[in-house]
Amino acid sequence: MQNSPNLIWLRSFECAARHLSFTVAAQELGITQSALSLHVRSLEAHLGCPLFFRAARHLSLTEVGQAYAFSIRRALGDIDLSTTSLFGTSQTQDLIVRVPISTATMFLAHRLPEFSCNHPNVSIRLISSIWAESAGREQVDFELRLGTGDWNDAPFEKISDEHIVPIACSKNGATTLSGKELLQGPQIQILGFQDMWLRYLAALDVEYATASSPVAVDTTIAAVDVVAAGGGYAVVLERFAKSAIDTGRTIAIVGDRIPIEESHFIVRGQKSKPHDSAVKIFEGWIKEKFAS
Repeated sequence: MQNSPNLIWLRSFECAARHLSFTVAAQELGITQSALSLHVRSLEAHLGCPLFFRAARHLSLTEVGQAYAFSIRRALGDIDLSTTSLFGTSQTQDLIVRVPISTATMFLAHRLPEFSCNHPNVSIRLISSIWAESAGREQVDFELRLGTGDWNDAPFEKISDEHIVPIACSKNGATTLSGKELLQGPQIQILGFQDMWLRYLAALDVEYATASSPVAVDTTIAAVDVVAAGGGYAVVLERFAKSAIDTGRTIAIVGDRIPIEESHFIVRGQKSKPHDSAVKIFEGWIKEKFAS
């Protein structure tokens, strides 16, 4: 057993050999492509033999790699079979997560199927809230918050830097608009985030003067829908604007991105146990999604 390679390296190698793709294998295992590539390179260094031929947009096994993949796949299958026969199938781990409603709807929801596919034994219960302080956290495993991190009621960890951008209806042939053009409105206001307009225009050295606001809404979701219908302009998080565009909303970003102080944070609830495997898996995935 002293010459046996690291089991994590072997798992990464088997998955990459099965898919002939580091990207797909990394997605299946819930790790980054760079981490998986490092595992395979470490295994090859340990064995003193290349297992893959690497070419642009193409990955194939060497002859030794093919033989080794077959043996490793069978060995890992034997481990799974033995574990199941002795201890039964894995039990689903339930995870309760509270997320701001706009983050849940505009960024997280259409990414969750990927997580569920890669981690079928983790069940996610998503609880949305409009305001960060609108509910306690005693019954959640952890919470995502958007803010400046000035809380003292629970441990938290910053996972993003955020920017704001102006958006307009793409059906109107929207292009880049100057601050003065945006001032002509109509300006859609988001309750609780009315200062987004002030901060964006101040960054352009444009004096803010409130224009006609035919609609005030309480979520970014509603603001995006109003803009998509041609109801005016809004200033929203760039992350949300890009997700809305990616999912087919008829909006366009019509100005430069401006950094803001607010960020997304993971705030752990009192129910969570720091070493719970489901918590660690989901937090790792969340961090990767926000980083990318």
